[in-house]
Amino acid sequence: MALLSMRNVSAAFGGPSVLDGIALQVEAGDRLCLMGRNGTGKSTLMKLISGELVPDGGEITRQQGLRVALVSQEVPQGLAGTVFDVVAEGMGDAARLLAEYHHVGFRLASEGGEELLQRLATLQKALEDAGGWSLHQEVERVLGRLSLDPDAEFATLSGGTKRRVLLARALVAAPDILLLDEPTNHLDIDTIVWLEEFLLKDVKTFVFVTHDRAFARRLANRVAELDRGRLYAFVCGYDTFVERREALLEAEIARQALFDKKLAQEEAWVRQGIKARRTRNEGRVRALKRMREERRQRRERTGQVRMQLQEAERSGNLVVEAEGVSFAYEGRPVIRDLTTTIVRGDRVGIIGPNGAGKTTLLRLLLGELVPQAGTLKLGSRREVLYFDQLREQLDPDKTVQENVGEGNDAVIINGKSRHVIGYLQDFLFTPERARTPVRILSGGERNRLLLAKLFTRPSNVLVMDEPTNDLDAETLDLLEELLLEYSGTLLLVSHDREFLNNVVTSTLVFEEEGVVREYVGGYDDWLRQARAVAPAEAPARSAPVKQRVRTEKPRKLTFKEERELEGLPDRIAELEGEQAELHRRLSDPEFYRTAGAEVAKLNERLAELETELAEVYLRWEELETIRG
Repeated sequence: MALLSMRNVSAAFGGPSVLDGIALQVEAGDRLCLMGRNGTGKSTLMKLISGELVPDGGEITRQQGLRVALVSQEVPQGLAGTVFDVVAEGMGDAARLLAEYHHVGFRLASEGGEELLQRLATLQKALEDAGGWSLHQEVERVLGRLSLDPDAEFATLSGGTKRRVLLARALVAAPDILLLDEPTNHLDIDTIVWLEEFLLKDVKTFVFVTHDRAFARRLANRVAELDRGRLYAFVCGYDTFVERREALLEAEIARQALFDKKLAQEEAWVRQGIKARRTRNEGRVRALKRMREERRQRRERTGQVRMQLQEAERSGNLVVEAEGVSFAYEGRPVIRDLTTTIVRGDRVGIIGPNGAGKTTLLRLLLGELVPQAGTLKLGSRREVLYFDQLREQLDPDKTVQENVGEGNDAVIINGKSRHVIGYLQDFLFTPERARTPVRILSGGERNRLLLAKLFTRPSNVLVMDEPTNDLDAETLDLLEELLLEYSGTLLLVSHDREFLNNVVTSTLVFEEEGVVREYVGGYDDWLRQARAVAPAEAPARSAPVKQRVRTEKPRKLTFKEERELEGLPDRIAELEGEQAELHRRLSDPEFYRTAGAEVAKLNERLAELETELAEVYLRWEELETIRG
């Protein structure tokens, strides 16, 4: 039995339905990734699953005693006290006793006193009576697993550590389904990788919303996409989901084009019929009316962002040259002995944990800070455009239009005048949305607005500090394409591994306190190069083992293995043929009209085929390696 089932669930907030008759099941062991454009209703769906919202229509069935915990996208307001206090709140009614017991114990350890000792004994008895003693141990166990200091004040923590505390608060309730809404936002790469490992190892069933493609690829064994109020679920990983979604969209475009063509023909027929005949085929007229209504109710896909960068006159070939540059704050080294040269056209990624000094490095490279040691040479004719991660260039009290137009009704884009409202529509802001104050915008909308504001200015050096937070996957793809076509110089701080891999040509990596090393390529290239360096630095005692491996005589394939290797190409062709046929059936819209439960069976078979193909390819490579 499914842990949770949704049937024909709908939700609306005064306009078109955010969720329009969706169906979804969550089974034990699911790692379900929920995808969709900004504003499609993903957070609404998560709140329906958690029970925080009630649907306008439909039915949600939960397994008896089901426990669900939600880690929301933003840190809730009003949380105070120690880490232990905040985490203990996840225990429900026992939270007050647990928090007071921990608080009195902390005071007793530091202050002593008979009165505190008696109070602690009273609380311990109350906890035992309420069955809360085991809950206290559970809080301490979860805090240990997540490496959290129970006595730290929650308000003083960094954003990433606060997110970890909220995860602990959800986990102490031992939820059957853990809900994570944009869990990687504002986390550095090290913390994101830790979170991936933790979820895979310690959490059985979870549903998560993310725009981090690498995160989704690593974790998801199912993917569901919200699009125009409908939910499309796939039993597969992220990469296969992308392929199937594209096939479905192509089929939808072809079906709608055929429908529109037929509608145009029927409209022409009815106009001709009025002139040529007094009586008409009334059944055909009624069918035409139904087609008109169907076309009227069609919900079109949200348009794509249309972005273009304005490029200034080319900078000099040298953009910045650093030689032995160092910088420290209050005696703590942030940059030590950095030597690098950045020339026109370079796309440089900057990687490091939160607080390492990435923004300081940017300010040094831009000449905003003077190095305390070493020399820094800045190039000529630099026109710098800066995308700051705090979005401080936006005035929250002004409207979207006022932020971009800066008092004018028009902006100049590549030498041509455009009305601000029309320009903002390229960034998916409707005229009504353009007249709203910035403070009510979502995180994704603020990011798009800052891009719109910055791209009204020409540049030849583009500095982007965490531009990918809250942007949906489609806008990320477009931003990637834009940056790849940009002929100027790019300095990019990002924790999005996929984005770094796709965009940058080199990386500056904070590896030790103040030590920044330079590597060719993106995030994955850095990992490969770092691993290649590690064996050379290994202890000398490993050398005899390596020598022994080299001198071992390679074995040959057995007769049975030779026959197996000969048959593998045919087996691969057979599996790929079945896979292609299943993809064809699942991309046919007519199939879904009568398929019923067969859809789930075909998706399960596709997942099996992917596993079989991976195993067969691995075996082929293994046998080919032995044969030499």
